[in-house]
Order: sequence, then C-alpha cells, then structure tokens
Amino acid sequence: MIKITNKKDCCGCYACSNICPKSCIEMEEDHEGFRYPVVNKDVCIDCHLCEKVCPILNKESALPFEQYGYLIQNKDGNILSESTSGGAFSAIGSWVIDNGGVVFGATLNENNEAEHICVSEKSDLWKFRNSKYVQSKIGETYKQAAKLLKKKGQLVCFSGTPCQIEGLLSFLRKPYENLITVDVVCRAVPSPKVLRKYLDFKSSEYGNPISQLKFRDKQFFGYKYSNMSFKTPNSTYHNGIDTDEWLRSFFSGINVRPSCFVCKFRSRYRKSDFTIWDCFEPSRFKSSLDNGKGVTRVLTHTPLAEKIIQQLEKYAFIESRPADILVEGVVQMVSSPEPNPKREAFFSELDITDSTTLFHKYFPVTLRTRTEKFIRRLMFKLGLYKLLRKIVKTVVGEVKR
Repeated sequence: MIKITNKKDCCGCYACSNICPKSCIEMEEDHEGFRYPVVNKDVCIDCHLCEKVCPILNKESALPFEQYGYLIQNKDGNILSESTSGGAFSAIGSWVIDNGGVVFGATLNENNEAEHICVSEKSDLWKFRNSKYVQSKIGETYKQAAKLLKKKGQLVCFSGTPCQIEGLLSFLRKPYENLITVDVVCRAVPSPKVLRKYLDFKSSEYGNPISQLKFRDKQFFGYKYSNMSFKTPNSTYHNGIDTDEWLRSFFSGINVRPSCFVCKFRSRYRKSDFTIWDCFEPSRFKSSLDNGKGVTRVLTHTPLAEKIIQQLEKYAFIESRPADILVEGVVQMVSSPEPNPKREAFFSELDITDSTTLFHKYFPVTLRTRTEKFIRRLMFKLGLYKLLRKIVKTVVGEVKR
C-alpha cells in the first residue's frame, strides 16, 4: 500500500485514491493544508495498484524529442481580458468542444476552493480562465475522464499542473487517441489552508462574502503587473505583487508544497500534448503581439497537438517560433524554487496565530514595499514598466518577498 514517509515524495495528484478498487484511500489535509493519501488498512486488499500508478514512484527520465513552439493570442477580446495571459487554453478548449469533446480544468467554487471539474459547453470555459495560485483538488476527475475516454470518438481534454497530468497518465495505464493533455509551466502549488487564512484576514477588513477572486487581474494595471483582486458586497480590493500578502507569500515560497522544492516533473520534454505559459516580453518574438493584452507561449510535444494547433486560427492569432528560442531563460520549466528559510516558522504559527497578526508579521507593509508599489505604478503610467521589469530581472533576478 502507498505510504508517505517523506512529504517531499508526494505531489498530491490523487492517482492513488482514484485507482483504489476498494475506495479505501482518502486524501486528507495535514497541518500545512496539503492533501496526502491515508489508507484504511482494514479495507485495503494489498493489490498495490496505488504504488503502481504513483507518478513519483514510477517516474521515468525525460528524453529529448522534436518540439514546436508558438505564440498565441486569443481573437476574442472578452476571453483575452479574462485570461491570465493570451487565452491559449480557451482556444484549445473551444476547439475540443466544437468537435464534440469535453474539457477538464481547475476552477474556484463558491467557497473559493480550487477544484477540478468537467465542462461540455463553451459558455462554461470561463471557469478555467485566470491562474489559480493554490493547489486544486482533483477529486474523482481521473475516473470521470477514464469513463469518457472509453466512449468511441469522445474527445477529452484534461489540463493541470505537470504532476497532475502525469498522475492522470499513470492512472490510465494506457494511451488513448482521444485524450488531449495540457500542462503549464508551474512555479509551485500553495497551500489551500493558507489561502483560507488569507481570505479570513481580508474579510475582517473588507467584509464577507468574498467573490470574483482573481490571482492575476488585468483590469487595473494590465497583463505584466500581477494584481490580486476580489469583491465583497460593499467593497472592491486590488493590490499588486509588492503589497498583497497572498502574492508575496506565494512568490517568496513560504506557503508552497514540500514536493515543489524537489519537483520531479520540471522538464522541457514532457508527457503532455501541450505545455503553455506566460510571455511577458512578446516584442522579443513578435512586436505586433506586444499590445499589453497578454500572450501565451506554447510547446507542442505530440503529432496530435500539432494537428490541433493548425486548426486554431479560427480562435486565435498564432505565430510559429523555434522551440529553442521560446524556452530560453525559462528557469521555472526546469528548476525548482528554493525553500523560504522562514517557511517552517510560518507554518508552525498557522493554527495558533490569528490571520491578521500572522500576515502582518511575515508580510508587513513597510516603507520599502510602499515605495516599490509607487515606483511600479508610476512606471506603468509612464509606459516604462516593461523596461523596469527587464532592468530588475537583469540586475537582481528574483527577489524574495
């Protein structure tokens, strides 16, 4: 049976709980808020399927193969404004549904919990737009996808983090011609429990209920300046990466899953059909796409992905570029983040410290953070923010917040 002795050896993909023939594996939150498999030993029949489908226990080395690269920007202005970057996944999802398929992806439910769901109407694809900077619950969606894949001619598109996609493929145990997989270049997955704490912290000031939560909102300062936002009955909140406590906790690495620091799924060469991620400097590749509205970089790994992307011009502007050029300098694709030295202390206080005290202690709004915010917004208004990003990235690299 599956047994987690080192939490860095579990990515929380749900493959083991989905495969169990006796349904005796529950994914339960630990004190940090991450889910791990817990086996009911009284029901377990020692079939070892859970171990056989674990993508970490059975990880194979990635070997180079031919890839193709693209820049994508959705043609629909509304879709583009709702999307984190260029709306590439909405274009892929629209093609799938127009061809009689269904799409699985991560959404926020009414309680602001990230979970995977399945949709079959294009009008529901909005649920997958905008990044979810928190680990989603797969639930039984692997089993749902497997059932649909067995229907002849039924296209199934499944999106997720690299570990979730490899979890699905391990669970299925055989290839399906009608399966389309899309993964992202993932920084790390933050704790759902810490997100609940953050929302409690914000509701004490802005009220309840919190709705329309967005981790990357373009509305206020465009695509290139990460902006957290939400609404309450009496207020609207938005703050950027310099002063918002959730964004600061995520990008500092203080609230992310242990396995993310030794991620086994960071690679240019992946088992998915598509890999998608941001393009903050589209002018490097195609100046006409640098309109501040967002662009997605895309790698295709399979002939199926190539076939689909050639049929996406109905939905998006597409520019072909060499894969080698698109992946140049994309550190997060191949390298894990460093653990924050304050991480252990932060989680030790998570349950015993009220939310306001906790976030003020670890992410105080100081003169420095206020100055950073002022400079960023001034540069944005002057049209110099792109240049500022480039200078900061060149001179100091990533700054822990």
